[in-house]
Amino acid sequence: MDFRSSDTVTGPRSEDVLPDTATAAVKIVIVGGFGVGKTTMVGSVSEIRPLTTEETMTQAGVGVDDNLEGKTATTVAMDFGRISISEELILYLFGTPGQERFWFLWNGLFEGALGAVVLIDTRRLEVSFDVIGRLEERGVPFVVAINTFPDAPRHPVDALRSALDLPPEVPIVDCDARGRGSCRDVLLTLMRYLHSLSLTA
Repeated sequence: MDFRSSDTVTGPRSEDVLPDTATAAVKIVIVGGFGVGKTTMVGSVSEIRPLTTEETMTQAGVGVDDNLEGKTATTVAMDFGRISISEELILYLFGTPGQERFWFLWNGLFEGALGAVVLIDTRRLEVSFDVIGRLEERGVPFVVAINTFPDAPRHPVDALRSALDLPPEVPIVDCDARGRGSCRDVLLTLMRYLHSLSLTA
């Protein structure tokens, strides 16, 4: 298995070094079904070279793995990135594999996680049901981010909340997984939500 970053590794770059001002670090997981854009999101928002564990999908996976037209690779372990929310606060991002046969890896990825982003594709809402269920079973707070694929249908937030059986306090936001600013806004929404939960605990 290759552990690859987006660039050839030639030594640490200045942006890879943790800022001296950092005083707090938080672990966040990015979850979702197969092909919803988790690897793209981590790669878009990370200020360091993201670590990916994508492998080429082969004929051996036919009938075992999900099949999504045009997708040729899948995450088999995790994606990893980092973003500074402020001079003091750093988020470590862990993208989970979407293929169900790799979900056993979630146990380690969720250890120590403060919260999660559930990335969804409105064309395939059903792939999010088990993902959300697993988060609820673990008691991990999360926000839902709707990845705005160009051909994805638009639904009212209330309809999505009902379809996903979400309580009213769970934030639902739009997200373009290709855009750094959009992904950062999702993470800020999660941090505000986690803060609000801490105030009511």
